[in-house]
Amino acid sequence: MPPPPPIPLSPTAEMPTLVIGEALTDIITGPDGSRRCCPGGSPANVALGLARLGHPVRLATRMGRDPFGQVLQTHLGRSGVVLTEGSVSDVPTSTATARLDAVGAADYTFDITWQLPARAIESARTGATGHLHTGSIATALAPGADQVLAAIESARDAATVSYDPNLRPVLLGKPGDERPRVEHLVSVSDVVKASQEDMAWLYPGQDIHEVALRWSRSGPSLVVLTFGADGSEVWWRQGRHAMPAPSIEVIDTVGAGDAFMSGLISGLLRAGLLGAGRIAGEPGESPPRTRLHSAASSTHLHQDVLRALRLATRAAALTCTGEGADPPTRADMKERWGPRPRPAP
Repeated sequence: MPPPPPIPLSPTAEMPTLVIGEALTDIITGPDGSRRCCPGGSPANVALGLARLGHPVRLATRMGRDPFGQVLQTHLGRSGVVLTEGSVSDVPTSTATARLDAVGAADYTFDITWQLPARAIESARTGATGHLHTGSIATALAPGADQVLAAIESARDAATVSYDPNLRPVLLGKPGDERPRVEHLVSVSDVVKASQEDMAWLYPGQDIHEVALRWSRSGPSLVVLTFGADGSEVWWRQGRHAMPAPSIEVIDTVGAGDAFMSGLISGLLRAGLLGAGRIAGEPGESPPRTRLHSAASSTHLHQDVLRALRLATRAAALTCTGEGADPPTRADMKERWGPRPRPAP
């Protein structure tokens, strides 16, 4: 069966992506005992990556006015991330200590409190949003996790949703206790990304490929599994596709998964498959959620989704060539990988 024809799109003004989740300071300890501090937090990293790739972004988070928080505000603001009102308050900024092994892989411990200030969540709910992304600690740690879930469910009528579990077992209970919440978040999302490590911890002894297939049939149009240097696989109701990772020299893997997530969202936004736009000239409304579902409704995955996956893979790879969670800009991507390919006629 030939692949489906291109989905006709027209340019629309892009509404901001709302990211809800933790912003914290990564304290990175090298194999030799050296230490450095870097801005981090999985959702904050995704917001930063999206802004650097040229998208308007709002971040609903919790950080202090202390030195760590001031560095975070400058770091995010310099790339164009807008904090929702109330995200900065008189609280200590959370930290994560990442201990790197000899090959640059990170193991984390945390000093974090997660609860969104009332003004931050209200500002998030009332502001214009085309797409909502969340995940990691923000969706798992009480009491803020319930706030995030409520925000997702209230936004779904007007916005598409992406979710990255990015599990931190040191902060969690047993896998069986965490699965119901994760599976519910999967079911209310349009795009889900999870790492091999996430799946192996959450479903011990199970075939993670079978789990990805189950997830893809529970609600989301796309489920993406990442395998580090072995690339990624995307699952949808009628098939799967493997995307190899480019060969690179790894400095460390901090923030690579978040760069992948921001690249994936960016590619899908630019293709009109996420967000709040519609196709001009067609009768009635054709929202991106419908177009994304159509793009993943055949045994062949649509070329726009494949391009988004390629962008995600390259963004993650480029992040691994530097230190810390430092996602690439559009200029970085163009310099390293060349101009973005044009859609096939």
